[in-house]
Amino acid sequence: MQQKNIIIPKTARYFILNELTDQTEHVWFVCHGYAQLANYFINNFDELDKNKNLIIAPEGLHRFYWKGFSERVVASWMTKEDRENDILDYVNYLNVVYTEVISSLKNKKVKINVLGFSQGTATVCRWLASNKVKADSLILWAGAFPPDMNFEKNKEVFNKLKTFVVVGDADEFINEDEVAKHSDFLKKNEIAFELIRFQGKHEINKQTLNDLQKRL
Repeated sequence: MQQKNIIIPKTARYFILNELTDQTEHVWFVCHGYAQLANYFINNFDELDKNKNLIIAPEGLHRFYWKGFSERVVASWMTKEDRENDILDYVNYLNVVYTEVISSLKNKKVKINVLGFSQGTATVCRWLASNKVKADSLILWAGAFPPDMNFEKNKEVFNKLKTFVVVGDADEFINEDEVAKHSDFLKKNEIAFELIRFQGKHEINKQTLNDLQKRL
């Protein structure tokens, strides 16, 4: 058996929260976790100052039924099957979204914040590693750098970013040993970061988000 891959046109979507105005100071690219949809995920950011923050929520290219054949529809960024091509596809897709959004700014000076939640953390890390976009801050929320990340090749990219790792103290998918291992992993690879803990589960905590936004 022989596998052949082809590149095809595909319609993808992303969602925008708030309007671009003269008061806009921050543009956020926020990537959801496994089995979420961007139009719901983006609501986690509705308490950020609407005048100062423009939120862009791309959606994973793989949609599927969560259970059975008629339950709610969810999305994923990739699976282990043909993963390298899935990564290339979503990196190319995110680059197109970024270019479209940035072109609408018309050289307006804003800070670019990139946030990944859960599965979306690995997604945004691989995207930034492509070195096709400029960002000021990286927020890894309830997730981690992918373990196969080549830091020797990409250290310069990530050291330019203000990086935050955000984890709830009751996160049902991340235990304290994993938090410590990820922190040690970043320190070993000389990636500067700040660890932020909050009282909560595997979720975007809005108070923590608001506090974080003030420090970007």
